[in-house]
Amino acid sequence: MSVFGAYSNYYNLLYRDKDYAAEVEYLHGLIQTHCPTAHELLDLGCGTGRHDLLLARMGYSVTGVDRSEEMLSAARSLPASLTFHHGDIRTIRLGRNFDAVISLFHVMSYQTTNEDLAAAFATAKAHLGPGGIFIFDCWYGPAVLTDRPVPRVKRLSDDATVITRFAEPIMNPNENTVDVNYQVMVRQAMTGSVDELHETHRMRYLFAPEVEYFAVQAGFEMVTSCEWLTGRQPGFTTWNVCFICRQ
Repeated sequence: MSVFGAYSNYYNLLYRDKDYAAEVEYLHGLIQTHCPTAHELLDLGCGTGRHDLLLARMGYSVTGVDRSEEMLSAARSLPASLTFHHGDIRTIRLGRNFDAVISLFHVMSYQTTNEDLAAAFATAKAHLGPGGIFIFDCWYGPAVLTDRPVPRVKRLSDDATVITRFAEPIMNPNENTVDVNYQVMVRQAMTGSVDELHETHRMRYLFAPEVEYFAVQAGFEMVTSCEWLTGRQPGFTTWNVCFICRQ
């Protein structure tokens, strides 16, 4: 099964405890610090559009891109004036520039080869004018290797559905990737019927020197990096690091 196929139908429920409001407030602070005149944003890997909805409510004009039609179907149902495009962040070209490009919730870690990363950076650059910024987060290598991923179970429910998700990680040390094998059990509350879904999400953990290398090769300068949501300096316990690059 492709990544974010049937899994997408339960994405918002699985991540309903994710603090999107705090993340957007933090992102807004980064934008105001590094590109205070920014108004038009491009979100690479927008998913179901929940970040974009909150950004729009803050006054930004947001365009989202995602390669999952299932995720975009949810995004297009949002009660906001948002623009979404189906496409791969490695290759899509919209023919216009934005003030800032964002890519959140580890979308860049889904770019698992050097060619993938270079292409994603090239897409960001192609949609920015001079002085535009590219903000993204990713799995941070020093933390992944220090505090290695372990199997996890997550259980959530709403009025209609009860979900149990098992995540079994397998590390690929020679590729700097982790295969996260998801088994999702979905029980319908009304009928008691149970569906079982399987997906494997391959994630690449990144290190600051290689991020800077890819950024510079694409024509960016590295501005800064920090722990996502705290702003602290990245370290051995910082799984989620945010990088900011300038065109």
